Amino acid sequence: MTIMSDDQGWILQTAHTAYALAINEAGYLVQRYWGARLPHQDDYPPPPEADGWASFNGPGQLLPEEYPAYAGPKYVEPCLKVTFADGVRDTVLQFERAEVSEDTLELHFHDVHYPLHLTLHYRLHTTDDLIERSVSLTNAGATPITLERVLSAQWHPPQRGKYRLSHLAGRWLDEFRLHRDWLPHGVTRLESRRLTTSHHHNPWFALDDGRANEDDGEVWFGTLAWSGNWVLLAEETDFGATRVSLGINDWDFAWLLEPGETFTTPSAYAGWTDGGFGAASRTLHDYVRAHLPHGDQLHAILYNSWEATLFDVSEAGQAQLAEVAASLGVELFVVDDGWFKSRLWDNAGLGDWTPDPVKFPHGLTPLIEGVKALGMEFGIWIEPEMVNPDSDLYRAHPDWVINFPTRARTTARSQLILNLARTDVQDYLITQFDALLRDHDIRFVKWDMNRNISEPGWPAAPREPRELWVRYVQGVYRVWGTLRARHPHVIWQSCSGGGGRADLAILRHADQIWVSDNTEATARLRIQEGFSQCFPAQVMEAWVTDAGRGQVPLEFRFHVSMSGVLGLGGNLLQWSDDERATAARWIAYYKQIRAIVQLGDQYRLLSAHDGQFSAMQYMDKERNHGVVFAYRVWLPDPTILPPIRLRGLIPDAHYEIQGIDGERSGLAWMRDGLRLPLANLESAVHTIRRLD
Repeated sequence: MTIMSDDQGWILQTAHTAYALAINEAGYLVQRYWGARLPHQDDYPPPPEADGWASFNGPGQLLPEEYPAYAGPKYVEPCLKVTFADGVRDTVLQFERAEVSEDTLELHFHDVHYPLHLTLHYRLHTTDDLIERSVSLTNAGATPITLERVLSAQWHPPQRGKYRLSHLAGRWLDEFRLHRDWLPHGVTRLESRRLTTSHHHNPWFALDDGRANEDDGEVWFGTLAWSGNWVLLAEETDFGATRVSLGINDWDFAWLLEPGETFTTPSAYAGWTDGGFGAASRTLHDYVRAHLPHGDQLHAILYNSWEATLFDVSEAGQAQLAEVAASLGVELFVVDDGWFKSRLWDNAGLGDWTPDPVKFPHGLTPLIEGVKALGMEFGIWIEPEMVNPDSDLYRAHPDWVINFPTRARTTARSQLILNLARTDVQDYLITQFDALLRDHDIRFVKWDMNRNISEPGWPAAPREPRELWVRYVQGVYRVWGTLRARHPHVIWQSCSGGGGRADLAILRHADQIWVSDNTEATARLRIQEGFSQCFPAQVMEAWVTDAGRGQVPLEFRFHVSMSGVLGLGGNLLQWSDDERATAARWIAYYKQIRAIVQLGDQYRLLSAHDGQFSAMQYMDKERNHGVVFAYRVWLPDPTILPPIRLRGLIPDAHYEIQGIDGERSGLAWMRDGLRLPLANLESAVHTIRRLD
């Protein structure tokens, strides 16, 4: 069985890992073990006990409590904090019962005095070696209860000394920078307060003791499936323990739990591996691919017209770009911003989602039919959550935006945010975009969000206004989920000025993420490598654009984008015949390796975060075919580049590498590697083929 009960508590086992917890003698739910799966049930340790240190530090400071609530003498970061109707702000939970099935465990608790019921949900993803956790709270009484913090999970790696925290941070145009820092004494707080997961941090983490690398070492890792405000609290305690809590951000958060209502947190996922950071990433990659709307589908090579035209969109101009794109082997033509009513610049039109009658006098259908006649599918850009003050929608419904009535409404990119916490706003968007997709043969939609929140007010809120932070995200899921269910053939992309909305929850609706608005190839090396810590190449849209043109070779730019889902975004009308021939050649090559890149295992061989020479590799699941990418940005000569030691090969099988003389065993390629004599701003792509 994957979940077992014993005299000590419960043991949760995946294919290679185990997680054990129990109620100790003092009545605390504590973690007993987290790591490699052990051979026998009695191998797992008993629950820890603690009497406390004098009068200043009780069990709350010493125990690896599974889900600590704010109560009594617990001077820790709690997972749960509530206020009852009589003003009491203290929650004392008592265990009721456990419900166990093959892959789920539910532990039920109630407050010893108040009618608050709490359930801890555990779900095993056995083959993926992941544990999914969430929490639900039910008000079984007659008066409201105010929730002030409700995190999804707290995790405790073994108490073995100091840990490094790996996390992703950055900003717009510089997302997904990988940081590895020793946890300081005290609490480290990473978060988003921006209504989305944000460009600045991402709700992914990894812990190790300083000895892990890409290929070896114990790593404890996790992420949160939530597309709004989130918080991660990583702590090295005064007693040498380490804790990581993850969930909805409690900053400016409140939820009024009315009688009979239940609140459920988003899911947090975590795992353990002794295969280093690379194995941790591949675990998440496999899980993400398995739960995408179209996870078994290879993604098309697209052309996006934004950089070529900006807002100067017309039927004739788009048709001209489409002809060139089709001649290069592009499979999907996407019209970006500027196609809808009154959209001459970014200061008007958002909210009025009908084709502009001047730019498209006969609607979108003639352009779509022309694109299809060229052998391509048609896609389009939308920004459902936004409205320009200069729009018919805003003039009709100025109350539909997020605002404080006594404050000025701050615009960013000349736009305000529609309050998707409101069901009437959700219904309007569903109606508008359902009609767009019903009346046109659109196969791809880029859903964008080009600003973060300000003045987070909800004047007409029917309940606690601070519920906005959660209800807005739930509204996004409802709109997106409804449209996806009605139009299951459509591939959706999540974009928020680049990587501002990237998480496991949005990937239940979208198949791709636009990683960054920064398309300069040498900068993308670090951005894409950081992104790969959590997300597979199959969801990583990567364009070849005119950024760096004249400095960075077109071949280099293609090689960077080919390590994800290849797309084009430059002004093709200005490309020379030689550039178009180069593009056609690499597009044809990418089609040969696409399945390996999008569905295979990724290995980060040499890190772009560590130096100017980087390499990565993809192998299919059978380990028969692969592809290796290498990039040299800038290193002064004389420089001797290090060998690239491959990974993921069968040691005693024989492999050849296209363009490299000799056949060698997998072990030889992995131990001795290959050398590529690249000059500055040169790159290389080589396929790998098993011979026996």
